[in-house]
Amino acid sequence: MPGAAQAAAINWNPWRVPRLRRGAFAVWRRNVLVWRRLVIPSLLLNFGEPTLYLLGLGFGLGHFIGEMGSMPYITFLASGIIASSAMTTASFEGMYSVYTRMVPQKTYEAILATPLEVEDILAGELLWCATKSLFSGCAILTVAALLGVVHGWQALLVLPVVLLIGLCFAAPALVMSAISPGYEFFNYYFVLVITPMFIVCGVFYPVSTLPYLVQDFVHLLPLTHAVALTRPIISGQELQQPLLHLLVLTGYTGAFYYAAVVLIRKRLIN
Repeated sequence: MPGAAQAAAINWNPWRVPRLRRGAFAVWRRNVLVWRRLVIPSLLLNFGEPTLYLLGLGFGLGHFIGEMGSMPYITFLASGIIASSAMTTASFEGMYSVYTRMVPQKTYEAILATPLEVEDILAGELLWCATKSLFSGCAILTVAALLGVVHGWQALLVLPVVLLIGLCFAAPALVMSAISPGYEFFNYYFVLVITPMFIVCGVFYPVSTLPYLVQDFVHLLPLTHAVALTRPIISGQELQQPLLHLLVLTGYTGAFYYAAVVLIRKRLIN
């Protein structure tokens, strides 16, 4: 039956453009149900780490710095920590948790025995990573509000931005999971990619203080654009070039999501 054979060949083509289907929400819901068992320690971690950062650096170091970027240093720091925490949370979930479900637990093989496809699994994982980032962002925003850092209810507008940041950093994390031979491989990504961005992309100090050549490179990194969106929203300042920042984050998400789908199709199917 050449027709059936041709249809099968199309479905198994690793380079086929992913389709966004409702099956992704089934994968997302499955992860939510599993996460409910760990909700208390997860929330404690989400609240504990930002509190230490804001108290230790925001109040401690902020006492000597005073203002930075026309705002109190603790406000400057809190807005950067919201973006960087979304990055870290999505990256960790997109690597360690996804790899665990894909390789040791073989959850993906079980899911692929259903009508769902690889793109459904990864779209669901992408949404779940972004959801975990949103949990983290809500925790930090709550702590910042309790410390008197947040200026007005408009700060709630940062939450959809945090969701987009989670999507942006979850996608390359899925690529790392697709090519990883083991858990140790993720250390390279954290040391060579995540940590440098955490340091140079404006979380702790303005990017404008860096040498000009470094600034040009840093503006290509997604965390720079993430911080550029979160900081004005938290501090009540005017957003500068919001469309550019949104396009960069969306572009990273789309490009790396497609790469992850192709690579995991090859890993699981071919």
